[in-house]
Amino acid sequence: MTTMSRSFGRSDLANGAHRDVAIWLLACCFMVAVMVLLGGLTRLTHSGLSMVEWEPIVGIVPPLNEADWQLFFAKYKQTPEYLKVNAGMSLADFKGIFWLEYIHRVWGRLIGMVFGLPLLWLAFSGRIGKAMIPRLVGVFLLGAAQGGMGWFMVKSGLVDNPAVSHFRLTAHLALAFLIHAWMFWLALDILADHRPSPRRLHGEAGGTMSWLAGLTILVVITLLFGGLVAGLKAGLIYNTWPLMDGAIVPRDLFPEGFISLFEDIKTVQFGHRTLAEVTIVVALVGWFRARARLGAQTPAAIHAVGIMALVQVGLGIGTLVMVVPVSLASAHQMGAMALLTLCLWAIHDLRRRI
Repeated sequence: MTTMSRSFGRSDLANGAHRDVAIWLLACCFMVAVMVLLGGLTRLTHSGLSMVEWEPIVGIVPPLNEADWQLFFAKYKQTPEYLKVNAGMSLADFKGIFWLEYIHRVWGRLIGMVFGLPLLWLAFSGRIGKAMIPRLVGVFLLGAAQGGMGWFMVKSGLVDNPAVSHFRLTAHLALAFLIHAWMFWLALDILADHRPSPRRLHGEAGGTMSWLAGLTILVVITLLFGGLVAGLKAGLIYNTWPLMDGAIVPRDLFPEGFISLFEDIKTVQFGHRTLAEVTIVVALVGWFRARARLGAQTPAAIHAVGIMALVQVGLGIGTLVMVVPVSLASAHQMGAMALLTLCLWAIHDLRRRI
């Protein structure tokens, strides 16, 4: 029996409420995934700095007339992005970047409502056990922190340099992945607690679990470096693979020592692509070993991880060599979320079988 089984008993989920809770959490996971997609599109289309104020309540109301639009546009004209990049932009062009950022922000508020209101009802109606409430409140607080982090990120691009801090962008992305992963894991726990135990695996499943844990850590580190690459726009240079600047290991890496791994564009890109290459090797070797160990008993989740790893590295190479087209870059970002999600599913499924 899982830990969640002990702390989230069946008596706490009478009349099928457990299914409702799990489905609700999975729906919120989907909404977070859409939020990540919108955030990526906002960044790739340079729309993220079009709204220069953060008003969590009244900010949900868009410009409703010409006077409103002129007011929003006048505020944007005072930003470094307008002065240094988009000087002379028309109001029509401004509307184009404004709406994407507006939808991104409103979607975030909608997630808060879709998560927060049902949480209150579930808690006060007794449909969830006391042990689950702190976990769900923790998710909600992370969501609130994510909203604050988003504005903290945007503020960094409204001062002198018309680009947000790549550290803040990475933190914003990491929080989104953490929220998604936490809700997904809770949903899996709830569903598993109310399903018959699957058939036990024979063979050396322990080694497969260690591989999955290590792979998940690699995926997380790689996607964090992906955030740094995105924030530094490091994908717009050295657009060849497998060689980078004409070599497997290019010259002039780490010009300022260890800190270059986080701040030097060339070193950051090299770090991300090297991590991705290590990740795909670990994924494929582990996948083939798992199949050899477990044979026909290999869970579908493990096959999904191996296939998604191949898809993700293909999307990454394509994004690089085609110089970051919006469609491929967005797909690559969502591929990272899909791969992490599948790793969690595989780990959760395997631990019930061993």
